[in-house]
Amino acid sequence: MTWPTVQVDQLNQYQGETKDVERVVLFLGVGAVNVGKLIAVNNNSDFDVLLGAADSTLKNMLAAARDNAGQNWFAHVHVLPANAVTADWVAAVTAAQQVVSVEGYVLTMPVSTKADIQAAATLRNTLIGGNGRWLWAILAVQKIQDGETWADYVARLAELQDGIAAPSVQLVPILFGNEPGELAGRLANRSVTVADSPARVKTGAVVSMGSSEKPVDDDGVPLSLATLQTLNENRYSVPMWYLDYDGIYWADGVTLEVEGGDYQVIEYVRVADKVARRVRLQAIPKIADRSLNSSDASIAAHQTYFGKTLRDMSKATEINSVAFPGEVETPQEGDVVINWLSKVQVQVYVYVRPYRSAKQIQVGILLDVA
Repeated sequence: MTWPTVQVDQLNQYQGETKDVERVVLFLGVGAVNVGKLIAVNNNSDFDVLLGAADSTLKNMLAAARDNAGQNWFAHVHVLPANAVTADWVAAVTAAQQVVSVEGYVLTMPVSTKADIQAAATLRNTLIGGNGRWLWAILAVQKIQDGETWADYVARLAELQDGIAAPSVQLVPILFGNEPGELAGRLANRSVTVADSPARVKTGAVVSMGSSEKPVDDDGVPLSLATLQTLNENRYSVPMWYLDYDGIYWADGVTLEVEGGDYQVIEYVRVADKVARRVRLQAIPKIADRSLNSSDASIAAHQTYFGKTLRDMSKATEINSVAFPGEVETPQEGDVVINWLSKVQVQVYVYVRPYRSAKQIQVGILLDVA
């Protein structure tokens, strides 16, 4: 005998939008006001009020980031004490994870030792393991010192990065003055995607460089493209210019990836990080959900389910017959693979294809004299 009942359940399919973490960056640097505090800033923030009226590296680099990011810039700042050491900024980045979500962080205190760089590499692994957070880093590197020539400076910086494997870390030398902030702003610019290189010329020239004159070494020799190219080959992310073309631009967002690795440029790191964040949020609701099982129907359905991030990121736009590609190529059959290891363990592999982007262009000129 059955008692008649009607039950209506509202089932959550987790198909909604997720919060954008991309383009939001945490800045860390020494300040005299709000020391030890985490502050939110945007295009309209008064840095003199928040960080004090005195000139500072942190303020200058924040202003450079704002000016290069354009509209709708938003960031967070943690003010460090004047005597801050490596452990202090590492602790600040870690503590900030309980309050804010960011894509990366910028250390405006110039690093000078391999230990500083290794700390950033270790911090990424710690945050992934403990918080499920993927963060890249921009580390400011000391400017040329009194008594140094450009050759001395290049040799010192080559030694600083030598032997370090840290695909999420970008080393940015302070040359004109505000380079780490400029790069951070360029990466936060909403007129392009996370898949675009900071080398993109159409984004425009960098601004708020800190000096309108090229820096000089101890011999009075100005910074040259040859020096910048050498720094770039030594895995430093630097500005550059083109002869007979006005403005100063960016060379590439170089990381400390190993030779031959997949993540030698920041745009590949950002794309992979974005996929990781979104797929993780898709995977969590599937814990102990028996709709995810080893049947052919379930595997096919969940290949579509886990492919949603790739489909969303691959959406292109066409304006006046000009195509603006998505962040990745449209996923193909087989780009999501589901492999059952046991009754309770499943592996999901997601194949991500960034678009090719020309950074070296060769033009051949042919003369038709017929």
